[in-house]
Amino acid sequence: MTAHQWRVGPSPADGERADFAVDSHRGLRGPYTGLGSVLRLVVPEAYERWPDLVRGYLTEILSAAPELRGAIDAAPETLTSLAVPEERTRIYPANRTRRLAHGATEFLAGYATRAGRLPLRLAFDRVDEADPTDQEFLAIFLRRARPERIGVLIGTGGGSLEPELTAALDRYAIRLPDAHRPGPAAGRGPDELLRAYVDADGTSTDPAELAAYEQAAPEVRVALHDARAALLRERGEWSLELGAIPWHLERGSDPAGAGAEALYEAARHCGAMGYYHAVIDYGTRGRAIVDPDTQMERFWLLSTRASSAMVVLGRTVEAEPTYLDLRSRYSDPELQMSTGYALAMLYTRFHPDGLKDHHLARGYINNSIALASLLPDPQKRAFHSVFQNNGLALIEMRLGRLPAALRLVDEGLQRLDRELPGDKHRLHRSVLVHNRGKAYLALGRLDEALADLTKVIELDPNYADYYFDRADVRRRLGDLTGAIADCDTAISLSPPFYELYYNRADIKAELGDLAGAVADFGYVVELEPDQIDARVNLVSLLLDEGLVDDARPHLDEGLLRHPDDARLLHLRGVLALADDEGDEARRHFDAALRADPGLVAALASRAALAFDGGDHATAVADLTTALASTPDNPDLLYNRGFVHEAAGRWADAVADYSRALDLPGADRGELLSRRARCHAELGDADASRADEAASAAEQLDLAGAR
Repeated sequence: MTAHQWRVGPSPADGERADFAVDSHRGLRGPYTGLGSVLRLVVPEAYERWPDLVRGYLTEILSAAPELRGAIDAAPETLTSLAVPEERTRIYPANRTRRLAHGATEFLAGYATRAGRLPLRLAFDRVDEADPTDQEFLAIFLRRARPERIGVLIGTGGGSLEPELTAALDRYAIRLPDAHRPGPAAGRGPDELLRAYVDADGTSTDPAELAAYEQAAPEVRVALHDARAALLRERGEWSLELGAIPWHLERGSDPAGAGAEALYEAARHCGAMGYYHAVIDYGTRGRAIVDPDTQMERFWLLSTRASSAMVVLGRTVEAEPTYLDLRSRYSDPELQMSTGYALAMLYTRFHPDGLKDHHLARGYINNSIALASLLPDPQKRAFHSVFQNNGLALIEMRLGRLPAALRLVDEGLQRLDRELPGDKHRLHRSVLVHNRGKAYLALGRLDEALADLTKVIELDPNYADYYFDRADVRRRLGDLTGAIADCDTAISLSPPFYELYYNRADIKAELGDLAGAVADFGYVVELEPDQIDARVNLVSLLLDEGLVDDARPHLDEGLLRHPDDARLLHLRGVLALADDEGDEARRHFDAALRADPGLVAALASRAALAFDGGDHATAVADLTTALASTPDNPDLLYNRGFVHEAAGRWADAVADYSRALDLPGADRGELLSRRARCHAELGDADASRADEAASAAEQLDLAGAR
């Protein structure tokens, strides 16, 4: 198989050889219907033969195929995953699903290699009806899976796809001739057609089956839905609770009761997992079948599940009216308190910058703090008061009042310790310790920040983000080895996310481990090719090391994705210089400076090219423009001094060398030596001898340090 394939029409397994073919319609099992179905097929064999492979991807596997829990090892637990619903105060970021998709991609690649099935052929049907989690996974899978190792066949029915998947299909898959689905089988009576429609769990596209369903008596349909939901539940497969089962119960004998309960549980589970598009779907469907007057709590919770998911996905303007509607409908103190908190977070954290209003946020949160203080239950009063004040601490930080934010968090920790049993709200206690550490960091109190991050790791040792944050503090304290160790631990605990590898690459480069930095930056752009900073760093390191052929494809890919980026255009010029194409290099440097006239690297490179061509005036002009942006750059001053020296402008050269000598990071020995030559040309023998002596001393000191 030389490329992945895409067919619009019948099941991709029809007439094709596939090792595993699955239906990806989200109506069957909700998020990850397709990926989860593949994992349910391959993981039992993989776990029996290569348990180490499975153990490396437990979080990804169990997230997409929860039925496998108990059949394989458990994923590392965190306080977030262990928290009971009423104590769950942390949600996953929206990009968690990308991390899961990358890990699942790597697991399947490992499985294909160990199983010796090369190429392993996987077929996914009805992908246009798949949940965004599956479409995101398939976009990443198509890009990262090599067709000679894993061939992917995508089947769609002509519906719209997520933009990322459309782009991946266009670039990485061959479009096969469209095929028409076969017509309905003849000879089926109304009862058979009706049952077929119900048994398809809401995914049938057969017009005859739909017509039979619509023409059936309502009580017959209701009975069939109840029976089908009961049959599916007997299978004990949790993912069915995210797709087919709620669909049937919505249409069964108790939609506002059993149906709404099933939708709420699906929304709760998917909210905890970070599957936010599904949460919006469940919450919206649930709101439509409950009575807001007689089922206030269920209506409230379904509404806020959906609106909170919208917020995480950046749809804040769409979410806000839901909170306002609830506040206008009900006078319940806890509802007013929770929606006030949500609105405060919208205005201080989530809304676009043009809509943020920290003072309005403060008003909302103060109202919630007041309501929390009136709750009759002492433990609930303590927790909610601390929780709301933690929100106020965030607002204070946004307003630049860091000491006030630190005080609020610290007082909250003390109150929880004083008024709640130690086994209550362990997650939120850890969140407060983490937040206090971040407040210390913002205040520049690095040792105290380090202590709190170390404490929160002791409280929650399997939560990767804490190691990520502590690595940053250790790096600022100069403990680069410790920072690397924290990055390594975070990587071992989490599905792949590029920020970890980016930071580790930076630290490795600082330690002089250029090969390690190149490997990590390379992995970043494999995970997320649009991460342009990582790509610029990767190409720069490769060119610095003389690995021109290794740099070339990374640069070409970067320019394909970002054709107008000044840094990449500059690097294209550097590569042209390595290819001895001076005119081509100058053209790319000019293009880079048209895109960003102040790009120092491009100005310096163009100046060097001009100098090599004997054009001292242009070289000085470009270096002078660069120095306007970075006046304390000793290398630029040295370069301009060198050009002045070459042009015989000895006094100007002395001035630049002298300025550079006063700056940190300057090569003092070389600067003194060059200034000595200039003094000699100016006839100042004493100054020349003094600089020569000082240069020699610098060289001796440097040799001794080595």
